[in-house]
Amino acid sequence: MIRGVTRRLMLLDTASLYFRAYHGVPESVRAPDGTPVNAVRGLLDFIARLVRDHRPDDLVACLDEDWRPAWRVELIPSYKAHRVAEEAAIGPDTEVVPDTLTPQVPVIEEVLDALGIVRLGATGYEADDVIGTLATRATGPVDVVTGDRDLFQLIDDARGVRVLYPVKGMATLATFDEAALREKYGVNGPGYADLAVLRGDPSDGLPGVAGIGEKTAARLLERYGDLVTVIKALDDPGASFTPTQRKRLTEALPYLAVAPRVVRVATEVPLPARAPALPRAPRDPATLDALNERWGLGGSLTRLLAALDR
Repeated sequence: MIRGVTRRLMLLDTASLYFRAYHGVPESVRAPDGTPVNAVRGLLDFIARLVRDHRPDDLVACLDEDWRPAWRVELIPSYKAHRVAEEAAIGPDTEVVPDTLTPQVPVIEEVLDALGIVRLGATGYEADDVIGTLATRATGPVDVVTGDRDLFQLIDDARGVRVLYPVKGMATLATFDEAALREKYGVNGPGYADLAVLRGDPSDGLPGVAGIGEKTAARLLERYGDLVTVIKALDDPGASFTPTQRKRLTEALPYLAVAPRVVRVATEVPLPARAPALPRAPRDPATLDALNERWGLGGSLTRLLAALDR
């Protein structure tokens, strides 16, 4: 960073975004040979709009090197278990991905590399953990772009960390800072992780505490401050739990002992040193031209190149 110059960093939850692109752009968008490229072109258009509208100085496409890390599964075996493919032909512990999306992922990676947009992942960690680490290390404002609410836990006005959350497909972005997060969920950034632990999340295989929904979880956290204090209050006969809440929270203590480590993103992931500066021109124009011809990236690539040449 140049002394006296503040750089804005944008972190993409890449898989979250290309899944949304895949479902938001018709599969009729195809390469010259008929192969669907709806996720590729949808993601390129989305990045172009992000660059144009938010003007990041640095940008990193963060990746899942391990979408279901063993250390999280060891703590909570149900973690993302429902997403594991059961078909023996696919192989054990393999995430179910739509057949026509899978071949598009390497194309996305090749195009990002040819453009010079940095991709980062880490063995044994999810993209969330890469994002958490980079956001923690950042010395300037950070925009996290994700369709995963788990990353709301990183929101921090003092450090300039906010989340840009796609709603209605990818057509509209909601900006979440601390005020928006508190208005929507009644908690701050770290409090969102505690909320997620109590509430649970079926999409991630997190059971939560029986009978403790989002609103009840928010009220408990407002009353006691954080999850640690909620748990400590169970030893106080005068604490203002209903009998049912006390019973259910007590029964859930084994889960509550391990769930925070699963839910909270890692912030000290070992990452290779890569300069994240957003390129103004393609790093490898010849390869990018070949990819454009092979996959028919058309206006999507043109719009991204125009946004980069800002």
